[in-house]
Order: sequence, then C-alpha cells, then structure tokens
Amino acid sequence: MKKSILWVAAGMMTLAACQKQAGYTIQGTVEGVADGDTVYLQNFENNNLVKIDSAIVKNGTFEFKGQADSIVKSSYVTYMKNDKRMLTLLFVENGNIKVALNEKDSQVSGTPCNDTYQNFMTSYKAIGEELKAIYTKAQQDSTLTAEQRDSLMTLLDEKQEQGMDKVYQTISDCIETPVGVHLLVSFASSFDIEKVEPLLNKIPAAYANDEGVVALKEHAATVAKTAVGKKFIDFEMNTPEGKSVKLSDFISKNKYTLIDFWASWCGPCRQEMPNVVAAYKEFKAKGFGIVGISLDNNLESWKKAIKDLNITWAQMSDLKGWQCEGAALYGVRAIPATVLVDQEGTIVARNLRGDELKAKLAELMK
Repeated sequence: MKKSILWVAAGMMTLAACQKQAGYTIQGTVEGVADGDTVYLQNFENNNLVKIDSAIVKNGTFEFKGQADSIVKSSYVTYMKNDKRMLTLLFVENGNIKVALNEKDSQVSGTPCNDTYQNFMTSYKAIGEELKAIYTKAQQDSTLTAEQRDSLMTLLDEKQEQGMDKVYQTISDCIETPVGVHLLVSFASSFDIEKVEPLLNKIPAAYANDEGVVALKEHAATVAKTAVGKKFIDFEMNTPEGKSVKLSDFISKNKYTLIDFWASWCGPCRQEMPNVVAAYKEFKAKGFGIVGISLDNNLESWKKAIKDLNITWAQMSDLKGWQCEGAALYGVRAIPATVLVDQEGTIVARNLRGDELKAKLAELMK
C-alpha cells in the first residue's frame, strides 16, 4: 500500500514538473512587417510600457516562450516602427496563446483568460460600431426632421446605457479572474462608485497589491468622503480674472449650489452645457447657483469657452488640467461631473445631467 502511495506521489510530482516546464507559447502573425523586424512583449508599469521579451519576425510570424507567473496579469504584444503602430493586450498564462497582430483589429485566443477577454472585446467593439452608426446618421443625414434627429439621440443614449450594463455584468460575472480585475480597473470610471465598491470587495487577495487595484481603492475612498449625505470639502482657486475665491463663498449664498467640473477642451462638457444653462435660467430666481470648476490649463481657452457657451455663473480653476486639486478632492476622474450641495453644505446628489438635473431641482425647490 505504501509503495502504491509513493508511486502516486512520484507520478504527481512528475506531472507537476511537466506542467511547469510546459509554460506558455505565444505564436503570432503580424501584417506588413519585414523579416528581421522585432515584436515585443511588454508590461504596463507606472504609465509606461516596459519591454520584458522580444521576438524576431520571420515570414510574418513571431513566437515568445516562457513560464507564467503564479499570478496571471495582462501584458501587451507590440510592434512600433516608423509610422506603423500595432498593439494588443493579452494575458500571459501557461498554454498555447495565438495572436493575430494588425493595425485594425488584433485578435488573441487559445487560453481561458484570453478567450474570455477576446469574446468581451468582440462584443464591446460591436456595441461601439452600432453607437457610431446611430450618431453619424443623426449628425449627417440631412433628410431627417428635428424630431427624427432627437429620436435618434434618445436611442443613442438608451443603447449606450444598455451597452454599459452589459459591460458591468461581464465584469461582475468574472471579477474573481484576472480578466475581471483588469476590466474593472479599466472601466471603473464609467460607473457610480456604489456599483464599483461591491466588485472591489470580490477581487482575489492575490491582486490586492496590483497597481491599478490599489489606485482604484484609493479613488473609492476619496469618493466616499464626498458621497451623498457628506459635507462638502472646501477649497480655494482663482477666477478667470485672477481673484482668489473659496467654494464656500458661493455655497453659503444659495439654497442649492451645483459644483460643475468641466473644461473647454471636453466635448461632452460642451454638449451638456446648454442643459446646465437652461437649468440655471429656470431655477436661479429660486435660489439655485452654480460654481464651475475648470480642468483647463490654458487661461485664454477657458475664458473663450465661458463666453462661447453663455456661462454666466462663477468660475474657478488652478489651471492644472487633470491635476486640478479641487477635482482630486472629489475623486473626479471623468468630466463632466457635478456635485449638488445644499445651503448647509450637505451633498444631496452627484453627477446629475440634463433632465435629471432639472427634475432634482424641481423636486427640491417646490
């Protein structure tokens, strides 16, 4: 009996050794690249691509071999020479990974994580193409009536919301895998923090120190400090004329104040601004005020946008762009973003836009 156990144990050790030796093989094809050129396997660290391996192209093919870490993470296969730029994300896990590298739509497959990620990306790109088609038709089809154009834009909003619901569901379904962790870090800014936090709690302990996960947890903690029901955080910046003012200077004067994070260079901000202007006109007499916090870094561009967009309310900025200190205090990582505060300084809503903003103000200022 003991001999049998020893044989089984020996067999298991041999199997484990074979599995370890098997490692990963990344076999790829690349379009339009000369023999002798180099393709790289790179990690993304501290906002930079760092080379970890290289392969020479021969007959339009390349190959990497190695042993995957116990914690599977994402890397990139890249080719960058002259004006040609090709890059695709993959998960380095043991097994045979296939890569088709090209400038339009690279593909990765062959192992569980890579198959899951590729299926997601195929679906996500299809949604993007559908949204692009609707938007193009609404903007360029001269035969459409104003009503038809508005209907298409409403459809666009609905499709976009449905698409993001699918993204969230995918992340939720695979959050305990490397793919789920990667997608959560990538798409977290598209969701309210209330939807992100439950997923953060499900991330495997092995990824607790992942650079993106750590940053996301820090962001969630920052947003929690300025969640609905919390007191606003005051800060001081300059007006376009160079006068130093505090956020509290305005909040104390209004029944409700909208803190509006925006920038002159932000397309969605400019599209949303007519709704903000309309809300201001409708509710100003009832005690509604706005303070614009610009993430601009160019004073003249900021001033021009204020004039062009008919902005007549108070404005502040430190002209530090995405390093805006006020935005950092509120965990703002995408704009437009808004925070609605009552006269006592309590936050009553976040990220209201369009009709939602008007509806909330109508409810509060009956």
